Order: sequence, then C-alpha cells, then structure tokens
Amino acid sequence: MNPFHLTWEIEKDIPVIYLEGDITSESDQILKDAYNEIKKKSRSRIFIFDFAQSNYINSSGISSFIKIIHLHKEANGDFIFTGLSDHLLKVMDIVGLTEYISISETIESAIKKIHTTH
Repeated sequence: MNPFHLTWEIEKDIPVIYLEGDITSESDQILKDAYNEIKKKSRSRIFIFDFAQSNYINSSGISSFIKIIHLHKEANGDFIFTGLSDHLLKVMDIVGLTEYISISETIESAIKKIHTTH
C-alpha cells in the first residue's frame, strides 16, 4: 500500500490538488481538510484534482470523493479530474462519478478549458 498525501497550489486562479498514493479511508480526512482550506483561500468554483501519482482507489476513497463532490455541487462548484490512469478512469465511470465531474488529460488542458469557457 502506498501512503496517501496531497499538496495543492493555486495555478492561474484555479486550485490544483495533487494526489499521491492509494486513496482509501485514510485519505478521507486529508481530502476534507484540504477542501475546506482551499475553500477559505480561493473563490474559484472549479477545482482540479490531479491523479497522475495515484493509481489505486477503493470504495472508501470513492465515498470520500462523493462527499466532497456533493458539498461542492451545493456551492455551485465543479471538479475536473486529470492524470487518470485507464484503470482509475474505468473505476470512476463504473461508479458513476464521471456524471458529476469533468475529465481532462492534463492540468494544462483543464486550465485552458476553464479559461476558454468561463
């Protein structure tokens, strides 16, 4: 098991959250804390989550994302997931998360998409 951690930064006014390691129940509080901290420091309604350094998510990790997606949707927000492996993309699709988030291959393409559509 690869321990989970994340870092984040504001890139061109958009919060970008870099995920690393396995996304399991241990990631739940880390994700919530980061989400709440970013909400305090950024007025962006769109957050980018980069999965390039994360290749595993279990049902608890999916549940963690469902919770913050629900919170963010209530605030009229959107998430873009980037860097998804084929496996993670398949998992996200199977559990229906792709109906509630957008997907871009790279952070750069996600930021470009945001700035051309908003």
